[in-house]
Amino acid sequence: MRILLVLLLCLPGWANAEIYEWRDANGSTHFSDRPVADAKTVDIKPGYDFYKVKTVYDGDTVVLEDSRKIRLLGINTPEVQHRDKPADAGGDEAKHWLSDKLKNTRVRLEIGVEKTDKYGRTLAHLFTENKEHINLQLVEAGLAAVSIYPPELRYVNELVKAQDKAEQAKIGVWGRPEYAATPVGSLTEAGHPGWTRLVGKVANIRKTRKSVYLEFSPVLSAAEGDTFEARIESKWLDLFPDVNGYLGKTIEVRGWLNKNKGHWSMLIRHPSAVKENP
Repeated sequence: MRILLVLLLCLPGWANAEIYEWRDANGSTHFSDRPVADAKTVDIKPGYDFYKVKTVYDGDTVVLEDSRKIRLLGINTPEVQHRDKPADAGGDEAKHWLSDKLKNTRVRLEIGVEKTDKYGRTLAHLFTENKEHINLQLVEAGLAAVSIYPPELRYVNELVKAQDKAEQAKIGVWGRPEYAATPVGSLTEAGHPGWTRLVGKVANIRKTRKSVYLEFSPVLSAAEGDTFEARIESKWLDLFPDVNGYLGKTIEVRGWLNKNKGHWSMLIRHPSAVKENP
């Protein structure tokens, strides 16, 4: 009969249904998706595949024993040394923490809505055999910043809450001067490499069909026409509060700088990347 239950759970529509078990007068066991007299609900525990981690590439990327490269969802850790590029502050600490955490254990994956990224890496949340949520623990330790890419919104509330706590305690990257918020007006032509935090006043809001632009003041290097704006894609506006509320306010935005035709910009994918200054 247990074999029958497994077969039922494999059928479309049964995997997420309530399953009931009961015995008839002859002592035979029956299963159904509909309650009957004296039936009890079967406690279904989904099976998981666990894998050993072969290589820890950096604080948010690992390689499994089956050679899949896994990119941890919802977070970003500083870069480690790569070819001729030096390590970012905190990059080695995040990698070492992850290596120690995954030593002598196996992990299971909760794969994202978009299963892979443009580099072919599998996108996932990692959990150990002890039910430790690795992505979350990196944020709790201040070794990773929250980095949400819709539609990957699983565990967002937990990640943001953990980041707020780590940031308030100034642990990990939040206590490092390299990651202190920088005034928009102090940006130079060289910009800022890697993930960064910028603070400024929203002087104007410009809207197009595809995006909303938060234009900051003061103008940077006015003689060269440099400006800075944060861009929010229109398709994700429902995730944000009314963006018109940012007008005239001093806010902090977090992400990566890009420059196009003399204009600095930063793509904001989720409201967790925007902080209103008190």
